[in-house]
Amino acid sequence: MTTTTFPATVPVTTERSSLVKAASDTMAITWRNLLMLRRVPQLLVFSTIQPVLFVLMFRYVFGGAIRVPGVRYVDYLMPGIFAQTVAFGSINTGVGLAQDLGTGLIERFRSLPMARSAVLAGRTAADVVRNVLVVALMVSVGFIVGFRVHTNAAGLLAAVGLMLLFGFALSWVFALIGLATANPESAQAAAFPLLAPLVFASSAFVPLKSMPGWLQVLAAHQPVTITVDAVRALVLGGPTLRPVVQMVAWAVGLIAVFAPLAVSRYRRAA
Repeated sequence: MTTTTFPATVPVTTERSSLVKAASDTMAITWRNLLMLRRVPQLLVFSTIQPVLFVLMFRYVFGGAIRVPGVRYVDYLMPGIFAQTVAFGSINTGVGLAQDLGTGLIERFRSLPMARSAVLAGRTAADVVRNVLVVALMVSVGFIVGFRVHTNAAGLLAAVGLMLLFGFALSWVFALIGLATANPESAQAAAFPLLAPLVFASSAFVPLKSMPGWLQVLAAHQPVTITVDAVRALVLGGPTLRPVVQMVAWAVGLIAVFAPLAVSRYRRAA
């Protein structure tokens, strides 16, 4: 008698690649942070009040005293407001991470079988989504107070894309600051003195020629001015290639430097 032995059926399990797992973890953390905006809408409301006040003050209070050759001041102003909005909004990344670290949530995340980069990438990705809403609001406010695009819709969309990239890059800078300070108040206190000179000593609100010579040199070669000039070229017209390439180079450079530093700090944070 011949016995025929059939091989046992072995279930085949396909493990997800580390990249796919990291992407899935990042999406989960992104959704968690977006849910916070829905549950605490004051976070979004208060992040828009300050830039709206700046629009109204510079448009109707200071605008009459500022002259920009060849362009209406409101058209000159709004690209600077866009940059200011995403720049100061990126501080929220550091403040949020510092708060999570202080409450022990970061330690909880570190104990889970999830990608180490997911917490930071999810936070910065959620801030990009928030910036979409905030920039859309600021564009609407700009149109209400008289801002007009001199190029076309494609130029405006490209300018918004640059703003989002700029905000994403700065978010990694302040993620590192938030993890280093481990306290929301300290994170905000450390971020503002770093960011304020970049925003106000730039071409965001006044032409560089109105500044002292030594300050012009510094202001002309810092990321806020480069970003504002690129956005102005896209929405007001003029040569676009050089300022856009410079702005993208700045953003990529900031991400390349500060994203690894932030991830490394996160691994040692808790």
